[in-house]
Amino acid sequence: MTAPLFLVDPELLDGAGVGATVRLTGPEGRHAATVRRIGVGEQVLLADGTGTRATAVVQDAGHDELTLRLEAVEAVAAPDPRFVLVQALAKGDRDEQAIESATELGVDEVVPWQAGRSIVVWRADRAAKAHRKWESVVHAATKQSRRPLAPVVAPLESTRALTARLRDAALALVLHEDAGAPLAGVALPAAGDVVLVVGPEGGISPEELAAFEEAGAVAVRLGDSVLRSSSAGPAALAVLSAAGRWR
Repeated sequence: MTAPLFLVDPELLDGAGVGATVRLTGPEGRHAATVRRIGVGEQVLLADGTGTRATAVVQDAGHDELTLRLEAVEAVAAPDPRFVLVQALAKGDRDEQAIESATELGVDEVVPWQAGRSIVVWRADRAAKAHRKWESVVHAATKQSRRPLAPVVAPLESTRALTARLRDAALALVLHEDAGAPLAGVALPAAGDVVLVVGPEGGISPEELAAFEEAGAVAVRLGDSVLRSSSAGPAALAVLSAAGRWR
């Protein structure tokens, strides 16, 4: 079984080489020592979320921290092209389910989108709290999937801001049930952002779709079935990954 991964501040691994001793403290240290009960001699993975990953062995286990010796340190390059999931706000935590699975499937950035038909609305204090929840979901999924690179959680975007993002993308795709082109037939660019837009429960409005297409986005479909907003994005990311990364 793969060793558990813990996300640490970049400073902990900065300049650290094989044989160095580091201390895993704070929430991650407590989780490792108290919840997981990881003991002396066991192996763990450390990642700083920006591409540095280390394999370490526990030298000492305290009440809420571990003392570790680094056995290997590597730098993992960021993938190119980047996969960006624009997830419309959705009710019943379906948007959180979507970004959790998307993180496990290798998304590089998730963008919350206040779509016109989104039932959920992020306002004032709720917006800050909801954004932190998204970051927490992505953090946990990054650890679960043993990823050395943590996806970025962008600020909430309006349709106007999203249209500008699509215009700058190397490839912009909008999942839409009435699209004629299949996602599986799309050729990925060699570099840049591949931006994938998923609408809310009520779908993307005709006005939004028109604005996105005017910005250069291509409407695509996954298949004959209509997926929920919680599963459409991850399913599409799996298709894209199969075409460009899982080889």
